Amino acid sequence: MTMPDFLDRPDGRLAYEVNGSGPPLLLVTGLGGSRRYWANVVPALAHEFTVITHDHMGIGDSQGNRIAHTVEALTDDVVALMDHLGLPRANLLGHSTGAAVGQILAQDHPQRLLKLVLSAGWAGPDPYFELCFEARKSLLLGSGIAAYQRSSAIFLYPPSWISADAARLEALLAGFIASTPPADVLAARIDMIMAFNRRARRQEIAAPTLVICAADDQLTPMHLSEELAAGIPQSRLVRLAWGGHASSQTAPEDFLNAVLEFLRT
Repeated sequence: MTMPDFLDRPDGRLAYEVNGSGPPLLLVTGLGGSRRYWANVVPALAHEFTVITHDHMGIGDSQGNRIAHTVEALTDDVVALMDHLGLPRANLLGHSTGAAVGQILAQDHPQRLLKLVLSAGWAGPDPYFELCFEARKSLLLGSGIAAYQRSSAIFLYPPSWISADAARLEALLAGFIASTPPADVLAARIDMIMAFNRRARRQEIAAPTLVICAADDQLTPMHLSEELAAGIPQSRLVRLAWGGHASSQTAPEDFLNAVLEFLRT
C-alpha cells in the first residue's frame, strides 16, 4: 500500500487509495477497519478494475472523532467517497463488517451498485455470533488490546495456517496491534456489528450478488452465509473448502478465482 489520499468528512478525514484501471471496485474491510487487509489481492484485482480501498473512520490513517459507530455511518462514508471520486455506480466487495456495509448500500442506495460480493457476511446475529463477539469484547476490556489482537488469530485463520509460519503470523499481529484504535472505540465497533440486523430486508437487494464463505470459518460460519444468500433474489453462494474467516489472505487463489469469475460475467 502507498501513501493515501484524504476525503474530509463531518467527523474526520477518510484515508483512501486508488489503484489500477477499469470498472470501479470498492473493497470494504471488516471489523479491523484497515485497507491493508486487502494488500495481497489488490495487485491481481487492479489488473482489471479501478480498485478503491479505505481505512474506516478512526482506523489506520483515517483520523476522526466519530461518536456514533454504526454500519450506516460506515456506508455513508462509502457513498461520500464515491461522490468524491465521481463514481455514479461501482462494484463492491465487502468482507465481514464490509459485507454489512454492502447490504446497506444495496438496500438504501440501490442505484449506486453494479455487482455485490459479500464475503464472510451475515444478515443478522444469531446465538453463536453473539457468543463469539461477547467473548471478544470481554477479552478486549478485561485483558487489553494486545491480548485481544493475538486471540483474533484464532478466529481469523485456520489452525494449520497459523502453525505453518510463525514469523508471518507475528508480523500480521504486530500490524494489527499498531493500527488498533483505543479500546473504547473498538468496543463500540463490536457493539455496532452486534446491532446490525437486516434479515427482513434481504429481498430488497436487487444487484447480482455473490456470497462467499469458507467451510471452516469459525467467526461467521457457513450457515450465516447460507441464510444470507437464501434471502437475496439474484444471489449465488460459493463455498470455499478451506480458508477460515480471512480466506482472501489464507486461500487467495481460490478466493480470487471465485470473485473474478463473478465480476467478469
